[in-house]
Amino acid sequence: MSHTAGQIRATATVIDAERPTRTRDVSYVGDACVVHGIGDFDPADLGAVRGRFPGRHVTLDGDVITVRPPVRQQ
Repeated sequence: MSHTAGQIRATATVIDAERPTRTRDVSYVGDACVVHGIGDFDPADLGAVRGRFPGRHVTLDGDVITVRPPVRQQ
């Protein structure tokens, strides 16, 4: 399912089973999955999310982990 870049969707179940324990909520901005934490995430949390989304670019910025959509080949 594709969404416009500015569209924000509320909590999702995509990573519910394997989300970090410090997760406050999960939302989407366009096709990017954004995990918001209660306090800062650590490298182990980042690794857990990366394991759930192999081949996707996953970044950590304090209390936010962002899973970017796959790059579309043209």
